[in-house]
This record gives sequence, structure tokens and C-alpha cells, in this order.
Amino acid sequence: MSKRVFFRIVFILSPLFIFSLQSEILKSSSGVTFEFEFRTLQPGEIIKVALRENPSVKEAIIRFIGKEYSLKKRNADTESFVFIDLDLALEPKIYIMKIYVKKISGEWEYVQKEIPVTAKEFPLKQLWVKEEFVTPPPEFQDRIERESEIVNLVYSVVTPEWLGEGKFILPSSGEIVPNFGERRIFNNKPRSPHSGIDISAPYGTPSKASNSGKVVLARDLYFAGKTVIVDHGLGLFTIYCHFSQIKVKRGEFVKKGAVIGEVGATGRVTGPHLHWGVKLLKSRIDPLSLLSLPLD
Repeated sequence: MSKRVFFRIVFILSPLFIFSLQSEILKSSSGVTFEFEFRTLQPGEIIKVALRENPSVKEAIIRFIGKEYSLKKRNADTESFVFIDLDLALEPKIYIMKIYVKKISGEWEYVQKEIPVTAKEFPLKQLWVKEEFVTPPPEFQDRIERESEIVNLVYSVVTPEWLGEGKFILPSSGEIVPNFGERRIFNNKPRSPHSGIDISAPYGTPSKASNSGKVVLARDLYFAGKTVIVDHGLGLFTIYCHFSQIKVKRGEFVKKGAVIGEVGATGRVTGPHLHWGVKLLKSRIDPLSLLSLPLD
């Protein structure tokens, strides 16, 4: 087994957002080649694993941190690939990724790779909002529980095909606040970490789908406000919250760049902005890590 590592520098958004996209090659003893691409190996990041075209390979399965991934083709003319999730709460340590390759002959081949996840520090922030969004009145409890069940159900349905088209784009041209993972205290009460990034923009600013996919939720939620969730396939979802208006319907297929809503201040907010989040197989992923990945 051999491995080659090289680095590319990718400029995203502006010179202030320079991300180092790392690419590693892993080869099995018979020459089956996998390419790993990622921004960094820290909690909240995403890894793209691609299987180089090989006529002797029928399928490949990855097992990593209790999950199983099957490499999928984008279409008949492109590589098979899958996204691997490193959740926001993942403990920093070395994890073992196991890859099983089934040959056309029926034989299986096994290869493994170490994934050294390093620690990442997240800032702490105090915020002040209406108390009803910190300690909801009893009459809203049923609604909150019902909405939580609906959202969890949405994330539990994995579309086996890739629905996206090329690289991800920013959903808004507003000012980016890279506050993914920020530990938050609302009205002096600790709450869960921030699971996306905020994009500041004037009320009513159009927001776009960051890639093509199917709208699997379009409704007003108690905490997130008017929200749209788009399924891009392979267990990857993008989330857009706090809209003033929703411009799409559940079940609709949207193209990358299509307007899906307008910036607002619905739900638990301190002012108008777009919350942009990513879920990959229920793991919380920094949306900015998506922008680094080459998907063309």
C-alpha cells in the first residue's frame, strides 16, 4: 500500500478566506486508488472520498465511526464518491477508516487509513433575545416537540443518488460571520453550539440554493423561523433559516442559484440575517468546508 500527499491553496470569497484544500491518495495492494479531499481534519469538517475508475472494481464500502458509506457515481461518466462526516462534537483522536473493495471476480480486498482528527477551539458568545425563545412558554412545547420530530425524520431519509451540480456556492452575497461551532449563552442561559454560519444581509435580500437538490422542508419553525431544507443526495442537506418569505414548496426540485427565500428575522434572532447550515448523515458540518471541495 502506498500513499501520496499534496496540497492546493484555494481562494474563496476574498483574500481573507484562504483555505488549504488537502488531497491524499491511498492505494491498495492491487492498485485500487482512492482520493481523499478535505479542508482540514477537525470537528465539523467534511471529507470527500473518490474511487478512481477501475474496471476490476464492482463496489466499495467504507466503515467509519459506526457508519457505513457506499461510494456512488454522480453520473455514468464520472467518478464514484462519498462524503464522510466529522461531527462538531467529535472527540479529537486518531480514527481508523476501513475500506472494503469488491472485485468483478467476486473477491474482496481490504485497506485501511488513519484519520487523525485534531482539536478545534470554538469561541463563546453572549446573546440577548426574547425570553420566549430561551425558555418557551408551556403552550409551545407540543409545537416544538412536533417540529423536532419532523426535522429529524427529514434527515433520516437518505437519497442514494447525488443531486448536486458542481461546486457549492454561497447562498447570499451578504457579510459572512464564520461562527460555526460558537458556544452560545442566551440571556445568561447556556444553549447548544451554533450549527451553521450567519450571513448578514438587509431584510428581504434574496437567498439562493447553494446547490441543486430537492426541497424536503419549507415551513415556519419555532426556533429557526421560516426555514428551507434542501436534500442534495448521499445524506447531505443544506439548511436556510430565519427567512421573511419562503419562495419554494416541499417536493420541489431547485437548481443551484435559484432563489428559495428572502432574508428575515423570524424565530430566535437578534436581527435580520441568513443562517446557513449543513447536515451530513445527521452530523453538523461547517458550510464553509463545502466551498473548498472540487465537485466539477
